[in-house]
Amino acid sequence: MGAEDEGIKSEELTEDILEAKPASFHGRLQNFIHVPSSTDSPPRRSVRVAATLGQAGNLRPEPRLRASPSPSPSRQTKRKASPSEGIKRKRSTPRYAPPSTYAHLPPLPDAIAPNLLILFIGLNPGIQTASTGHAYAHPSNLFWKLLYHSGITSRLLPASEDRTLPERYACGFTNIVSRPSRNGAELRNAELDAGVAVLEAKIAKWRPEAACIVGKGIWEAVFRVRKGRGMKKGKFEYGWQEGENMGVVRDGEEGGPWEGARVFVATSTSGLAATLGPREKEVIWGELGAWCTQRRAERGMLTEVKEEEAKSDGIELLDP
Repeated sequence: MGAEDEGIKSEELTEDILEAKPASFHGRLQNFIHVPSSTDSPPRRSVRVAATLGQAGNLRPEPRLRASPSPSPSRQTKRKASPSEGIKRKRSTPRYAPPSTYAHLPPLPDAIAPNLLILFIGLNPGIQTASTGHAYAHPSNLFWKLLYHSGITSRLLPASEDRTLPERYACGFTNIVSRPSRNGAELRNAELDAGVAVLEAKIAKWRPEAACIVGKGIWEAVFRVRKGRGMKKGKFEYGWQEGENMGVVRDGEEGGPWEGARVFVATSTSGLAATLGPREKEVIWGELGAWCTQRRAERGMLTEVKEEEAKSDGIELLDP
């Protein structure tokens, strides 16, 4: 087919379009009307529309999905604890240890001399004290630090210089029980009670001005033996125990009469004793230190202490 044939057909088509009548609005609307066929499925209507048309009774709304309720605590599966869980480890309670337990350790000799200001009375030697042969030798023991901070000694002494206390500072030490043990729980009260008479005899012999009880438990033993009963709760106070002198020598007895040594109860210096804090211990020991400093001044011993310290430190004392 050529270009001429295409021109003839184009003219014929144009004439047909010009001769056609324009369609009305109603006619155009008919083109959009849907005529359902027999194969079409019935229309779906919402519940709201069906109710409006009066057909809601024939429709069943889809059931809502509900979350299943969580099981009650009683129905929940409980995890069984392993045998190791829930078992609390109990601390081993210290028990009495007979003297044979530490019979291989040597005894600790007393450091006592006449005319002492203070005789310190401890419980008994610990393992390290007995092993080294020096009093209060365990690093955690606060004895030497408290002596220094309270002013009883003018410098911090190592335990190895314990034998110099009587000569330098007019102080000495002994114990209510002589045998060593790891701690006080390995002793029996009967041992402490038996040691009270020994202490009284030592104090009566050497006659120090004051007996310092290093620990409340030691004083409770002394009180129990003296009074025949235990100390009432709430009646104890650290410090000077007025009217409770030890080593009293009565008139008619050998060397008598003598009023005995005043008693000062200080805190325990053991590192295991944590009832009182360091500051509280310093306050209690400070009271004894203030008394000691005053008595040294009254005795004229301050210059002697300074001279002894200067010699031990290698310092020439120019102005006593």
